[in-house]
Amino acid sequence: MVTEQLIWLIFLLPLISFFICSVIVRQLFNHHSIIAGYTAIILIGLSFLISVLAFYEVIINHNEITNTPIEWLTIGKFSLSIGLLSDPLTIVMLTVVTGVSLMVQIYSLGYMKGEDQQSNHSEDPAELGQPVLSRYFSYMSLFTASMLGLILASNIIQLFIFWELVGLCSYLLIGFWFKKETANNAAIKAFIVNRIGDFGLAIAIFLIFFFFGTINYEEVFQSTNQFSEKNLVFFGFETNLITLICIFLFIGAMGK
Repeated sequence: MVTEQLIWLIFLLPLISFFICSVIVRQLFNHHSIIAGYTAIILIGLSFLISVLAFYEVIINHNEITNTPIEWLTIGKFSLSIGLLSDPLTIVMLTVVTGVSLMVQIYSLGYMKGEDQQSNHSEDPAELGQPVLSRYFSYMSLFTASMLGLILASNIIQLFIFWELVGLCSYLLIGFWFKKETANNAAIKAFIVNRIGDFGLAIAIFLIFFFFGTINYEEVFQSTNQFSEKNLVFFGFETNLITLICIFLFIGAMGK
């Protein structure tokens, strides 16, 4: 039986991997940072197995996994809770993301072999032998956790927070070899393009909260029909509200 706690564990295991790789392995096992690779593979592998169990429970057996949101912040009519969404689409995406991430971790263990002896591609002998693998697998673990948090988000603010973390991980991974000017330039370009996408996503979030009065997915979806015919004037053009929101959401996705 898959419970809400196990769904939380799907997200938390890659986050624990990030902590172990970045804090413990990198600080205590500098010369054996391949341990970080095995840590990431084991913990994300466990996350994948739980995702498969959830897939069997929800998709195959058609059972529901109930989630209880945690009330975090209330300001006037605005209420922000932290919760998980475990509908069939979410469960499918959990399985895909954890499965692909696990394959990437396994492939990276061989692909990055020997890179600890070529730290940051630097020509300075004093910088050789730094724990490159620990840094790499910590970034990859955080990227996986961010993706899972984005998928599991039960409201748009949660989605936006993890959306930003995915952007941060993109910046860190693209600029992984930070001694190379081309890698730095590419990372900066990715960071700027992400900000353009965030502009579109932020407008979509504002429109949803202003008209729907909520940021929770389920409440928004239940109210969609009553706004399907609503039009508004945007920069001199009359357009359908739902269409406009979708366009800005799409701009956010393109930027990412």
